Amino acid sequence: MRCFRKRSAIPVLGVLIICLLFMNLYIEDEYVLEEEDKHLRDTSTHQLGSDRYIHTIRNLSNLSSSINVTYRILAGMPLSRKRYLTIGLSSVKRKKGNYLLETIKSIFEQSSYEELKEIMVVVHLAEFDSTWCESIVQDISRKFSHHIIAGKLTIIHTPMEFYPMLEGLKRNYNDPDDRVKFRSKQNVDYAFLLNFCANLSDYYLMLEDDVRCSKNFLTTIKKVITSRKGSSWVTLEFSKLGYIGKLYLSNDLPRLAHFLLMFYQEMPCDWLLIHFRGLLAQKDAIRFKPSLFQHMGYYSSYKGAENKLKDDDFEEDACDIPDNPSASLNTNMNVFENYEPIKAYSSTEEYFWAKSPSSGDFYHIAFEKPIKINKIKVCTGTEDRQNDILHHGTLEVGERVVGNKKGKKCTTYLRLGDFKNGNFEMENIDRKVLFNIDCIRILLTKNQIEWLIIKSISIWTTEPMNQ
Repeated sequence: MRCFRKRSAIPVLGVLIICLLFMNLYIEDEYVLEEEDKHLRDTSTHQLGSDRYIHTIRNLSNLSSSINVTYRILAGMPLSRKRYLTIGLSSVKRKKGNYLLETIKSIFEQSSYEELKEIMVVVHLAEFDSTWCESIVQDISRKFSHHIIAGKLTIIHTPMEFYPMLEGLKRNYNDPDDRVKFRSKQNVDYAFLLNFCANLSDYYLMLEDDVRCSKNFLTTIKKVITSRKGSSWVTLEFSKLGYIGKLYLSNDLPRLAHFLLMFYQEMPCDWLLIHFRGLLAQKDAIRFKPSLFQHMGYYSSYKGAENKLKDDDFEEDACDIPDNPSASLNTNMNVFENYEPIKAYSSTEEYFWAKSPSSGDFYHIAFEKPIKINKIKVCTGTEDRQNDILHHGTLEVGERVVGNKKGKKCTTYLRLGDFKNGNFEMENIDRKVLFNIDCIRILLTKNQIEWLIIKSISIWTTEPMNQ
């Protein structure tokens, strides 16, 4: 059985993306790699902006079209109904160990019955050894036949004829030839996987074939996406390792697939993903904690070398994740640079930062619909800026929203309590507040010379009260 994806033509969007790439590939990426890799980072940025690739970019008619490739469907078939999340795995034959089946098992076992209705798993067997592929397909089909029949699991393969040249490639960073070939092919493997998954769901999650998942990871991901509603992002990261747990909007997959294919021989995939994120104007990583995915393999897919990397932020049962319902956020404080209010209202490593606030200044949350709240926790300051806390302030809840989207507020407020040592935490709020809550307001009660960091705002809800 074969699946054929045709090209589409959206010239205007294509020109815009090409211009975006053309302009940004020359910009120094201060945020691409860690400080110890600065030389390699600068070299990679220069190479992506070199004259050799300008011709490639200019002649690429449309970065939003699908790559013209014919796939072999080895098992299963995606259902016509679009899912919420597609999870993509690319796997090759390893010299030592094979963790693919354990990874698939973890995905399904750590998901509830309701979550499984919204998940689609696509496995790309990116191996040219047909005997190995057939053996893996048989193993997966025996163990996960019910998921294949239900349309939750599909196995694909891209024939060798669609791959670009993999011999005699450029030896960037003094990598040996076999290392260059391995990482270059890996970029193409992922490009073809992304291309196949582009229209299967609303979101796409990139995993490696040797990870284990935290319990109910999809529910946590949905909470994070909901809390960031109204803000723009390219990549949300749910692990700090490589390309494990990287979440994308499915609309961006064709562009990312083309990008990996264009620069497949230049650098490793995780470096290219950072470049891509920057080209679409997300300068900083948005990483969720605790991590939802853990590397479990002991041997690398490259030559069977030892790979003991572990994510020390991983929690297998991250059950106490806040709900943070969709809301409009605003403040009258003097915000420092791009440390916007949204950065406090999520479980990422970002925060809100304002210059020396005054008495009467506020940080305001207006929910899209009335909710019943069980618990609120607000943390201010950080480890390296321990004095940038809320020294004198109170937290209030309100009802009856008025105003427009940018300036919503409530007509009445009820004071819940004061901040102590820069923090506020209260449980069983639903037993103390008799009305459905429309707003939360953090209010300063005294001037402070110090700046203010709101590190995190966490809200746990219960079922809304009957009206």
